[in-house]
Amino acid sequence: MKSILITGGAGFIGSHVVRLFVNKYADYNIVNLDKLTYAGNLENLTDIQDAPNYTFVKGDICDAPFLAALFDQYQFDGVLHLAAESHVDRSIKDPLAFVQTNVIGTVNLLNEAKRIWDGNFEGKLFYHISTDEVYGSLDNGGFFYEDTSYDPQSPYSASKASSDHFVRAYHNTYGLPMVVTNCSNNYGPNQFPEKLIPLFINNIRNNKPLPVYGKGENVRDWLYVVDHARAIDVVFHKGKLGETYNIGGFNEWTNIDLIKVVCKVMDQKLGREEGSSAQLITYVTDRAGHDLRYAIDANKIMKELGWEPSLQFEEGISKTIDWYLEHQEWMDNITNGDYQKYYEDQYSV
Repeated sequence: MKSILITGGAGFIGSHVVRLFVNKYADYNIVNLDKLTYAGNLENLTDIQDAPNYTFVKGDICDAPFLAALFDQYQFDGVLHLAAESHVDRSIKDPLAFVQTNVIGTVNLLNEAKRIWDGNFEGKLFYHISTDEVYGSLDNGGFFYEDTSYDPQSPYSASKASSDHFVRAYHNTYGLPMVVTNCSNNYGPNQFPEKLIPLFINNIRNNKPLPVYGKGENVRDWLYVVDHARAIDVVFHKGKLGETYNIGGFNEWTNIDLIKVVCKVMDQKLGREEGSSAQLITYVTDRAGHDLRYAIDANKIMKELGWEPSLQFEEGISKTIDWYLEHQEWMDNITNGDYQKYYEDQYSV
């Protein structure tokens, strides 16, 4: 039985990856390592928490001695590294926290993989999940490709760019088997409501303002999170060692147009008069270092590995809104912090 470590598995994207691997691969022992910070929520995984091939471990990737003991105990064959500080606004307020988790934490994991595998790399893989934000900002034309030069513009993207470079450096220097993927903006169930789509769904539900940076003209490519988890599965099992794969949804939207779609669908699903939710839109001062446009060219993973997104945005956003409206208790527990009280009692360190 292979032993697979998934870091950040109680978070948004990580929980979908954990669920997919636990349900699909009975011959894998999946260890979910998560610090359970504000964005980690084990309520995301209640459906598989008792699976015989699943283990949750609370811990910090910045704690090197803890990681050494964990790698010794489980003798991991593979690492899927998703644990990260990921919110740009938070990185602007506290850059050092992003350096600690995203850079130091990644290097700690690389060191343990190198140590435990000790040059015996057959059947081993370190898979680093990153972001399109490392590439910087695009104008109104062109796309990010796997060989696009890095040009990070925020402390968050700078920390992720650094971690990407370290992963590649360990491959080039020590021969560590690795792959890197850079994905576009994810949306879907279980996302922490500091992010745009769940925040606006919740604010509309509660008739609160919808704050839009600048004029809402920034463009993002949106990827349904279940499609991203499928892509991670494909890359983990079929990706070529040392390669980078971009994962995108081919769904570009300006922020304001996306918000108007969310408002329209919410009005329909809540039985409100069309246009009522859009009246909640409030324009606020743009944030520092706000990249104009991200757009992923995902042709490499499609042509070489056979993956493609299954949902267009209109269908995905409808499914996403349905999920949040059907799980209002989940959202309420997140927004009032009640979900963290359970962890303090059950997983005290």
